[in-house]
Amino acid sequence: MSDKAALIKEKEELIGKMLEMQKQFIDYEHRQGISGKDYWASKDGLLVNYREEYMSMANRLVDLSHSIVGSTR
Repeated sequence: MSDKAALIKEKEELIGKMLEMQKQFIDYEHRQGISGKDYWASKDGLLVNYREEYMSMANRLVDLSHSIVGSTR
């Protein structure tokens, strides 16, 4: 597998994980509702590290996309 193919594979896997996280978030929100406090400062459950994890994945996705096409941020 070439480096580009490996990057594309990682990108596809990352997108899948992010979509699953979004689905879980929406399901959670529909079941329980989410306050601003829950979203920004939750100490337990789905939201504990949600924002940080999702942001980290989103940034990695941008980096992967740039690497694949040979551009920079």
